[in-house]
Amino acid sequence: MARESKAPSERTRVKRLNERAVYDRQGIDAILDAQPLCHVGYVRDGQPFVTPTFQWREGDHVYFHGSSASQALRSARDADVCLTVSCFDGLVLARSGMHHSANYRAVMILGRPTLIEDPELKSTLVNNFIEGLFPGRVETLRPNNAQEIKATSVLSLPISEASAKVRTGNPVDDEEDYALPIWAGVIPLHTTVGTAHDDGRILDGVEVPDHVRNFGKNMF
Repeated sequence: MARESKAPSERTRVKRLNERAVYDRQGIDAILDAQPLCHVGYVRDGQPFVTPTFQWREGDHVYFHGSSASQALRSARDADVCLTVSCFDGLVLARSGMHHSANYRAVMILGRPTLIEDPELKSTLVNNFIEGLFPGRVETLRPNNAQEIKATSVLSLPISEASAKVRTGNPVDDEEDYALPIWAGVIPLHTTVGTAHDDGRILDGVEVPDHVRNFGKNMF
């Protein structure tokens, strides 16, 4: 899985098992687009924190959002952060405990996010996030109101200092261990989408929309 492309910075250069490094934007974008859940690491008052939230990519930026009252988002604004996205693809069982591993795809982005100030742009970005998950849903919703937009913070992080690391395939054992009578291989892991159920207050005649029925077909 070795790549010839160069890491954008020394901070994002994969040093351990660098043959698993992915630096090209196509590979990085594919992981970001496959998994909306991310974790954002930041420092507040000298204490490191890592907060889970949703992310979505538009062009050369990743966006994440939350409450305007969120201490996490306030701390992340115009400060150095580390945003990570991971996809867990399988458990790798080897003939030695020390050679057990996992198949995964992971991205790390370093940078300083900026706060989106313009209310109209903020509303558009949030709608883009919803539309990306559920194509066709935004047009069915009531418009965002001014108070909702004011209560929401959206941060933009450029994908300019980023790298990915990917492991695929079977376990790699010491050559002499292949002669041992021990099962080894991979247990694949997949995210599955269950059947949607309503909240119990749906009006008569309202059917499940296609963007709910079809959710997940192009993800994970």
